[in-house]
Amino acid sequence: MKYNVKIIFAGKFVWFLLAALAFFCFLMFQDAWNRMEVNERVVYSMLLFPCLLLIFYPTVFGIQNAWNRILEIIFGIPNYRYKVWGVRILMIFLIVFVVLVAFAWLAAFLLYPLNPFTLALQLIFPVLFFGSLACMLSTLIRSGNGTAVVVILLSILIFVISNSDNTIRYTFWNVFLNPFSVPYHIHPLIWEMIVVKSRIFLLAASVVWVMISSLSLQKREKFIG
Repeated sequence: MKYNVKIIFAGKFVWFLLAALAFFCFLMFQDAWNRMEVNERVVYSMLLFPCLLLIFYPTVFGIQNAWNRILEIIFGIPNYRYKVWGVRILMIFLIVFVVLVAFAWLAAFLLYPLNPFTLALQLIFPVLFFGSLACMLSTLIRSGNGTAVVVILLSILIFVISNSDNTIRYTFWNVFLNPFSVPYHIHPLIWEMIVVKSRIFLLAASVVWVMISSLSLQKREKFIG
């Protein structure tokens, strides 16, 4: 696990962590300075971009790391690469979840009393979606920089479509759906059902992205040599 952590984050993850923390602290300071109303909906929105920033580096650039080939060349067991990358992806999401809990606890301490685990659990679904999508694109594009550009453009496109069209904005198709932002024209029970469907959709899509990534790794020898 220690070896995989070094491979996944390659000493650069700390900069993304600091950037996410700085951005989150800036948003908290700005809202406090402007005396804006703070609740779970606002804190969720504050943490959405930092949590995506946390997942960006290890999923986009992880598979292109030169150290990755060492472990996969040493072990010649059939399908061992799936076990290696399965462990790595799982560790990425677990580490990001722990960081999200810490960020949520910080928000609960400084801004608004909330349950850090509940907030982090809701945030982990878009993290799974975009993290798995980035991992899949990384195995297909085979270039960290190219994958980064595509992921950023896709994220912006999804965000614009999700927030510009009301037919998608308040449905489970909205990847950026805020579960704590209950619209005034929708009954809370109906909204709860929409949130559940949204989380099922994000989880199912994440599984599909991971499966495609696993299939792409069958041709890994073509771009690690």
